[in-house]
Amino acid sequence: MRVRATARGGTAVWLVVVALAQAVAFALLWRLTVHTGTGQWLDTVALTGNRIGQQRIEGLVDRVLNAMSVFSLLVATVVIGFIALIRGRKTLALGATLLIAGANVTTQLLKHGLDRPALGIDPQRDAVGNSLPSGHATVAASVALALLLVLPPRVRALGACLGGAYAAVAGVATLSAGWHRPSDAVAAFLIAGVWAALAGLLLLVFQREQAQVARADAHGLAAAVLGLGGLAAVVASGLAVSSLLDQQQIAVDELTRRTLFIGYAGSAAGIAGTMGVVTSLVLLAVHRLVPRHKG
Repeated sequence: MRVRATARGGTAVWLVVVALAQAVAFALLWRLTVHTGTGQWLDTVALTGNRIGQQRIEGLVDRVLNAMSVFSLLVATVVIGFIALIRGRKTLALGATLLIAGANVTTQLLKHGLDRPALGIDPQRDAVGNSLPSGHATVAASVALALLLVLPPRVRALGACLGGAYAAVAGVATLSAGWHRPSDAVAAFLIAGVWAALAGLLLLVFQREQAQVARADAHGLAAAVLGLGGLAAVVASGLAVSSLLDQQQIAVDELTRRTLFIGYAGSAAGIAGTMGVVTSLVLLAVHRLVPRHKG
């Protein structure tokens, strides 16, 4: 098997760029969907459209969301840390724990710290206040990305696909259950992505000079499928919801069933697509962050 020394400088720059890009995307998302009438209207259309076919998936949605709790998060963190430790990777256990804890604490701080102006678009939910980011989506995404870091190379691509799919389903489930607006789930995924990059930087700091990367551990095809598929879903989502903008003057309760479905389905695609892109970014770098040969 061909191996080569790690290029830590280039990887560090990549992680910083990825973290900043996702942080900027979060800031723009918050500004557009929370502080503008258009953004609030689109979120409300999607959230209202969740009632279409809701009875058919209500059981699945409840099972997905009820499986996530503080206790289950602690159990998942312990299991992920244990996987890292049995691989002899103490720093990896610390990095994975940092990812999960940092993402979830950040979400709770932002949820209670950010303001949401009442623009009269969704008066029934205005009294609840800010709901961005989604705590459940953050739990699912942070666990999925942390698991991706600690898994052995041979199952890493499979873990990325399954973990990303699980988080995407959880994010859509929060919309389907009426718990969160689509922007809440997307914001949660971006926060998890930022913390994954920060955890990666921590791993680089403690990486040994003699560490070597095996080319076989770079799952380029899986990362490309996740990234390009996710990007396509995000673009499709943008096209779908932007097609509704000419109806913005109509009250949400007066919109047609077709319009509500486009808003809901388009937003669901955006949620799933965002998680695909975030997962692919981690998968692209993880073989450099956790090299097969520690040195």
